[in-house]
Amino acid sequence: MRSILFFALLFSFQAFTPKASGQSVWEDHRGEVYNYLSRMAQKGFIVFNDHIRPLSRIYIEQCLDSLAAHQTQLSRVEQKELDFYRQEYTDSKELQRDSSAIDTKPTVFKKDGYARWRFFSYTGKQFLLRADPVITAGYIRGSGKDVKQYSSGFNIYGYGGKHWSWYIALNDINEKGPGMDTTRQNTPETGIVGRIADNKKSHNYTAIRAGLAYTWKNGSVSIGQDHLLWGYGENGRMVLSDKAPTYPYIRLDYRPLPWLSFNYTHAWLHSDIIDSTRSYRTGNTVYGGIREFTIAKYMATHSVQITPTKGLDISLGESMIYSDRLELGYLIPIMFFKAYDNLVNDNNNNNGSNGQFFFQVSSRNQLPKTHLYSTLFIDEILLSKVFDKVKNRNQIGMNIGASVTDAFIPYLTIGAEYTKIRPFVYSNLIPAQLYTHDSYLLGDWMGNNADRWIAFLKYTPAPRLQCMVRYQYIRKGGPGTVDQQYFAQPQPPFLFDLQNHRQEWYGSLSYQWVHKLYLRGFISNLHVTDYKTGQSYNDHTLNIGMSYGL
Repeated sequence: MRSILFFALLFSFQAFTPKASGQSVWEDHRGEVYNYLSRMAQKGFIVFNDHIRPLSRIYIEQCLDSLAAHQTQLSRVEQKELDFYRQEYTDSKELQRDSSAIDTKPTVFKKDGYARWRFFSYTGKQFLLRADPVITAGYIRGSGKDVKQYSSGFNIYGYGGKHWSWYIALNDINEKGPGMDTTRQNTPETGIVGRIADNKKSHNYTAIRAGLAYTWKNGSVSIGQDHLLWGYGENGRMVLSDKAPTYPYIRLDYRPLPWLSFNYTHAWLHSDIIDSTRSYRTGNTVYGGIREFTIAKYMATHSVQITPTKGLDISLGESMIYSDRLELGYLIPIMFFKAYDNLVNDNNNNNGSNGQFFFQVSSRNQLPKTHLYSTLFIDEILLSKVFDKVKNRNQIGMNIGASVTDAFIPYLTIGAEYTKIRPFVYSNLIPAQLYTHDSYLLGDWMGNNADRWIAFLKYTPAPRLQCMVRYQYIRKGGPGTVDQQYFAQPQPPFLFDLQNHRQEWYGSLSYQWVHKLYLRGFISNLHVTDYKTGQSYNDHTLNIGMSYGL
């Protein structure tokens, strides 16, 4: 009887789970389809494995096809959005078309067989190529700000045969006007590496995503430059976020069983620290006459997700930031990184690397229409001294969040989250091994010795029209010193050397008029109390814009 019940439950779980096959063109993690499918999973209609983003276009297509089986249970708005997204994500259907029905002529600005306008499309036998221009324009006005933004680029992706896929998305961005934010500090916006004009009145930088992937039945391996997000969070992710610019990496995804998945990534990061031993003079005086090299920096990370029952996901992982030279041990996906680090570096902190452990629990629709989640990030901890008030080294971060959808009225989601990051998390005694890329945090943008409360409302009154109101309150302490981090007993208390309090009301509207054409706007009212100067100030921002092709 127990065996029959087990197989019945397993069949039920598999029925809700899209197949893992299909080539991996990673869809931009900012796409609104992620939020749509996450909400459908929260209502229990599908299983959506999105704790790691980006996801492949074909996996998203499979989730949408699974959702179509529940179409009669969807509201009118949800049904229209489902039809809209299924027009966009048709890659596997195109690749599986009968070769005799394929028109091998390329099409330019025409509708495909699913009534979706395509700027350029070519379909051959087990071959697909699509391209779109990328165009954006925006305007920012507010306290000391009068900034114009515009950009252009392209988004190209394709598939070859049964296993290969590729994509490249490039966006060259220009900003000009007073109040440009060229540092992107104290904000969740993605950091930038760009060029400021000599007159300080304009700024140029490039956002790029690219990748090449080989996929088999239940896994894929890819090489590319992209963001990598891990875990859940509202306006910030503790483990891996999109705060830092994109970086090159090798990525392995493998799902051997319906209830077990594995991910591994090895990334090449930028330390922003000059390697004086490798730098040399060029023999001229142009730009200082020195050929500069930076200290090599890398990140290896792997994690597993276990799903003991539908809706409940338990994830645990490990990461290692290391520097100076490429280490073969960190290129082994199933290596225990911490043990390897101790082995090759003789337990010498000055010769070692910077390791982290992280855990997450996520529950969807186990309480009806509710998503509950919590993340624990361990930078350093002494288990034998956890409760010792003098000798503990509890350098950890955590968040806990909840949201309920269809609250009071259809498509209204209400949620709240608390995030706390204790002192010295993300820090290290070796500057080249900070938890950063291009000097931007890989984890939560607010950094350590800080906490944040968030409450939000999200509502979609009409198909593809997203409205949000959010309140957040942040307390931020000082960074401390390396000596305090490693030798102070007891450790400095949470929020020591208090820097500021930040209170923000934020409202946004986003409308996807046609596929990949977004009209967006937000308004922000930020109040900052600066305890270092004893002053307070308000910062008001209005941002409106449009984008196509992203």
